Amino acid sequence: MGQIKLENVTKTFGTVEVIPPLNLTIEDGEFTVFVGPSGCGKSTLLRLIAGLEDVSGGDILIDGQDSTELPPSKRGLAMVFQSYALYPHMSVRKNIAFPMKMAGMDKAEQDRRIESAAKALNLTDYLDRRPGQLSGGQRQRVAIGRAIVREPSAFLFDEPLSNLDAALRVGMRLEISELHKRLATTMVYVTHDQVEAMTMADKIVVLRAGYIEQVGSPMELYRAPRNIFVAGFIGSPKMNLIEGAEAAKYDAKTIGIRPEHIEIDREQGDWKGTVGVSEHLGSDTFFHVTVEGFSEPLTVRASGEVELSYGATVYLTPDATHLHRFGDDGLRIGDE
Repeated sequence: MGQIKLENVTKTFGTVEVIPPLNLTIEDGEFTVFVGPSGCGKSTLLRLIAGLEDVSGGDILIDGQDSTELPPSKRGLAMVFQSYALYPHMSVRKNIAFPMKMAGMDKAEQDRRIESAAKALNLTDYLDRRPGQLSGGQRQRVAIGRAIVREPSAFLFDEPLSNLDAALRVGMRLEISELHKRLATTMVYVTHDQVEAMTMADKIVVLRAGYIEQVGSPMELYRAPRNIFVAGFIGSPKMNLIEGAEAAKYDAKTIGIRPEHIEIDREQGDWKGTVGVSEHLGSDTFFHVTVEGFSEPLTVRASGEVELSYGATVYLTPDATHLHRFGDDGLRIGDE
């Protein structure tokens, strides 16, 4: 079991309320990602769940038990930090064993759990090495292994991949996702990277200034963002947002259209524009097109085979079936 329930949880630092009253249920076995810009409260929220910060109000229930006042060691959770927090003088084996040794666990059971975790994380050949002899990705796997051997009801990850280079991040995303499938254990993961959120989560919680803006599956948020903030945050590249006279044609304050839902043509279309910077990614090319009367260039996704020179005149046509309308309050029209 690994259900985590937050009921009217708040957190204040002095006179500053960083988490207003918040309600959220993370179901057993779910991979839930907290995502949002820096300072939105996502790491604070994770630390409240872990017990590393005291709540200012409300209750935290873990597997139905009120855990609000329990110390971290009694909550049945395991946390993986951004900084690895490994002991440099200890071998990988001893690093992984450390929480079990502190708990007074039988040596034979320690060895069983170490071997099992090492096998799951491809660390068997590195158990006698020290952290300084490992790559960043291997050190992060050791930190995860140390969490696995505790056999927690839920894992908490606080931006665990932010210290890795781009290639390692992709590999570790896949490894953590695969680990979740094998263990079928609740995982709560904090990141500012919405690509990580989209590719890993069963459920995404989008936060801004301590408030939950939207909760849903990655594709629910992508296809039906409930407000302009979510529309602009989820998706890479982000959704194009257009205001003014063009939006008014659709009885909206703002309209949104994703880059892949705009057709680009050299001869005809709804909007006439000028090609600016092009980003060639192999199978896809993203064109940044300036349209007269629009406050910002539009990003258009096209096949990698399409070639357009800088300064070329093009015509754009949005797919009306994928157009999003937002009102004066910033909410998606139809979702108020």
